[in-house]
Amino acid sequence: MPQMNIVQAVNNALREEMRRDDRVVILGEDVGRNGGVFRCTEGLIDEFPDRVFDTPLAEGGIIGTAIGMALYGLRPVPEIQFLDFIYSAFDQIVSEAAKMRYRSGGQYTVPMVIRTPYGGGIKGGHYHSQSTEAYFCHTPGLKVVVPSTPYDTKGLLTSAIRDPDPVMFLEPKKIYRAFRDEVPEGDLTVPLGKAAVRREGKDVSLFAWGYMTHVCLEAAKRAAEKGWECDVVDLRTLVPFDIDAVLDSVKKTGRAVVVYEAAKTGGFGAEISAQIAERAIEYLRSPILRVAGFDTPFPYTLEDVYMPNADRVFAAIQKAMSF
Repeated sequence: MPQMNIVQAVNNALREEMRRDDRVVILGEDVGRNGGVFRCTEGLIDEFPDRVFDTPLAEGGIIGTAIGMALYGLRPVPEIQFLDFIYSAFDQIVSEAAKMRYRSGGQYTVPMVIRTPYGGGIKGGHYHSQSTEAYFCHTPGLKVVVPSTPYDTKGLLTSAIRDPDPVMFLEPKKIYRAFRDEVPEGDLTVPLGKAAVRREGKDVSLFAWGYMTHVCLEAAKRAAEKGWECDVVDLRTLVPFDIDAVLDSVKKTGRAVVVYEAAKTGGFGAEISAQIAERAIEYLRSPILRVAGFDTPFPYTLEDVYMPNADRVFAAIQKAMSF
């Protein structure tokens, strides 16, 4: 079984879906000959010269065009180079793509996947490092998916492309090439809306997605040295998110720490926390804790301070265990 990093898993999923379904098309800035800014689409234009399109630097145009393609029967996969650049297309996404099924009474859907890298960790500064998934999680009609491993990247992206509704597919660029996993060739799907327990534990539940899953696993190893076993739950899909997996974990441990890169106020971790408080407060043995970014623009020189790390997560574990 081949070893792939996340970039290679994206490329493999796109290639295999384009071979399987001639309705799948790719468009975006430099996605053709250049293979995209992170080379996720490298080589695809050679095999599919009529279905990979370089576009002008106009995010609103990219997404608007993709919506039209989807309405006419194609399955477009537009790429936005960085999540930070997506806001000129925000109206197209939340006012058109997300609402088309509802406004047409189910007559039309928009089967498209918007791929975009998100998050910090590459010294990109405040215009290339944001984690603003909560904007899209707040919009009914959109699915929001965030993989954390190469295996899940291929499986979730394949499922997203086959989904009948618009999907935001956010790729954690910090770990694009950080490690490799075994990823099977051929058909591989991972269902949307199902979390994965990355580490079993009975003392504290850690909830995360994307790169923060790996931060939590590192903190969990440190906690194990003190005899505290952490249940590390990788949500994988934020909308819809696996509330059953979250509640099962909290009922087992009685303690919850939610970890995310975004600014703390209004981040999606607040929704996870609220759901736990509403549905499982009688199981809690300590307050729900959040470890997140700060309520400031993303800094350049203080990137390592802004982003949650294993030290900050371990401190939250200690606080929960000593309550």
